[in-house]
Amino acid sequence: MLPKIVLIHGNYGSTAESSWLPWVKRELEAAGLEVIAETMPDNELARASYWLPHLKDVLQADENTILVGHSSGAVAAMRYAESHPIYASVLVGACYTDLDDEAEKLSGYYDDPWQWEAIKAHQNWIVQYASTDDPWIPIAEAHYIHEQLATDYYEFNDQGHFGGDKEKLEFPELVNAIKQKLAIKG
Repeated sequence: MLPKIVLIHGNYGSTAESSWLPWVKRELEAAGLEVIAETMPDNELARASYWLPHLKDVLQADENTILVGHSSGAVAAMRYAESHPIYASVLVGACYTDLDDEAEKLSGYYDDPWQWEAIKAHQNWIVQYASTDDPWIPIAEAHYIHEQLATDYYEFNDQGHFGGDKEKLEFPELVNAIKQKLAIKG
């Protein structure tokens, strides 16, 4: 049985219809995968106190789920994997500090030390995407996450924040990586 995919958008009002998420959903569904993409509650601040229970209780993320998170969604995916087994995750534009941003501080994701070993132990693999020209997340953040989690790491120099700062409506690299990991042809 193939795992289901849960797409998790970022904060500052992002939705399940933001950026490349609808395209990725269509492409993965065309490959025969079940994909859940819904606008998360509290999508302005993306607070952990709302998002982590929503992933567990409503979206039922479990050991047969791949979490695909963008920005705050990637942070939520990492925090969720600290205490919940999942199949795998894809982190896009992830950070591990609050970046001295008030909204990020309010999210609650950065209050406790990271449990890197637990994140790794609770999943089969982690794919990570970052870009050196991200206007909000310094590339050192991505490098640190990669070092801690031994991710399959892909670095670009022209993708910005993978949406939000510049238009990005498709993400074939992400779709191909999931299909390759799951041995889906085509």
